[in-house]
Amino acid sequence: MRELYYLNKYFLKYRYRLLFGVFFVVTSNIFALYPAQYVRKAFDTAKEVIEANKNNSQNINELTEPLLYFGLLIIAFSLLKGVFMFFMRQTIIVMSRLIEFDLKNEIYQQYQRLDTAFYKRNNTGDLMARISEDISRVRMFLGPATMYPINMISLFSLVVYTMFSINVKLTLFVLTPLPIMSITIFYISKVIHQKSEGVQKQLSKLSTLSQEAFSGIRVIKSFVNEKSNSKRFEKETNEYLNRNVSLAKTNALFFPFMLLLIGLSTLLTIYIGGQEAAAGNITTGNIAEFIIYINMLTWPMASIGWVTSIIQRAAASQKRINEFLKTKPEIQNHQLETSEIEGAIRFENVSFTYPDTGIKAINNVSFEIPNGSSLAIIGKTGSGKSTIAQLISRLYEVDSGKVLIDNRNITKLNLFDLRNSMGYVPQEDLLFSDSIANNIALGSQEKTEKKSIENAAKMAAIHDNIISFNEGYETLIGERGVTLSGGQKQRISIARAFIRNPQILIFDDCLSAVDTETEDHILKHLKKMTQSCTSIIISHRISSIKHAEQIIVLDEGSIIELGTHQQLLQKEGVYFEMHEHQLAEEDSLA
Repeated sequence: MRELYYLNKYFLKYRYRLLFGVFFVVTSNIFALYPAQYVRKAFDTAKEVIEANKNNSQNINELTEPLLYFGLLIIAFSLLKGVFMFFMRQTIIVMSRLIEFDLKNEIYQQYQRLDTAFYKRNNTGDLMARISEDISRVRMFLGPATMYPINMISLFSLVVYTMFSINVKLTLFVLTPLPIMSITIFYISKVIHQKSEGVQKQLSKLSTLSQEAFSGIRVIKSFVNEKSNSKRFEKETNEYLNRNVSLAKTNALFFPFMLLLIGLSTLLTIYIGGQEAAAGNITTGNIAEFIIYINMLTWPMASIGWVTSIIQRAAASQKRINEFLKTKPEIQNHQLETSEIEGAIRFENVSFTYPDTGIKAINNVSFEIPNGSSLAIIGKTGSGKSTIAQLISRLYEVDSGKVLIDNRNITKLNLFDLRNSMGYVPQEDLLFSDSIANNIALGSQEKTEKKSIENAAKMAAIHDNIISFNEGYETLIGERGVTLSGGQKQRISIARAFIRNPQILIFDDCLSAVDTETEDHILKHLKKMTQSCTSIIISHRISSIKHAEQIIVLDEGSIIELGTHQQLLQKEGVYFEMHEHQLAEEDSLA
């Protein structure tokens, strides 16, 4: 239960709903007592009339009026009970939905706060399971598993008090099975908790597997991997089935045992009650009243097992949620005041090793980019090009050295202002399942006019493609832009960066899927923009970077050459070799 203490803040927030819910529960149970009492009075009245008129059957008609009166009262109190039960659900169950809403929003906001490293360590399916399946199980605790215990405690207290006031001996015999029930619940709940946690973990595996299969369906089909992928999914679903069946078996044994104990209480009521009635300590009406009370306790007591199962499942789910909510982002915003960004960048002896893999990506790198100038980075795959872009965006912290923006340590800048000043086009073009216009406008923090969207598209050389679509800029693209070509996706991503009018513009190898003519068009507009912003172009194609004011060549995380295009060619080093190799490739293709 300690995992569920986290939810106390929400109970406090909606305390009035909870308090009104408790009031309605207690009031409903008070009205639930009266029908049993009037049944007793009806039995006793009928017995008195029958015994008083043994020899005169005509006077038996005297029973009609009192029995009708008692019957109407029973119906009236049952209706009142039902009305307050309705109010009970309208307060407690609605409260659970409101908390579910708040908790989902809290988790989503935590998703937004966490850094890149967290997402590399966790599967998407697992994260989705926490905000969907886990939250659903917690909601069951907030609603039914909160309402029924309150109902059970209040009803049990009222009924037992009434039973003791009638006959102590009979009450003690009737309640004898309850300690056995409590001990059973204590031990079985531990088993339920362990099995519930196992079910949730397996569900996360299934969610991850499904998400990966749907995202990579084209790869699966192209490799004709459907059968092996289905077998893998079937294996995991069988494991999920086995764990659920094991949990269901535990519950299946639990509920009949509970009902057996309730049935034993009914038998004791009839047997001991009969003895007490024969001794004159109670009336036969009291026996009927006790049987009704026992039946009133049947569902609340039987629900203990169901509620216990819900609580244990909720505790297992809340534990997973808490682990996630308590995760602190490694990248913290230490500056709450606004930071003005102009765009001058300087690296001073920067080294960085990826924490998860231990790969040293950057080794003692130093360079400077004046405000409004351009820098190009080239090198082999894995040389550390993209890492430099991520360090400038402060997606990771450096191990040693300093990254300075406008002569200020990047850690001293407001993180949100820093990133808001950037237009970043990553290697992997991620587009959302929305209209093309909305995907481009995503780069702007304010409401974007159609003209601005079109201008950004023209600068990215994608406008002509867009207007050729039936719906133009309102064309809906599939998940991750699956309906577009690689070049179209890249250019929409570039337009998304252009529309921001950023102080720092980073192209991370995002021109690989466009032809040379389109590339020249984009670079032409980029050159115009560099008059007002600092630009960094990362590429493996020399044609993309040769116009940059400064070029650095990386190898195994270190700068091995630095200069302009002409200067590097004159050195006849690594850059020169790459240039000659690419020219030879172009000639062979021509």
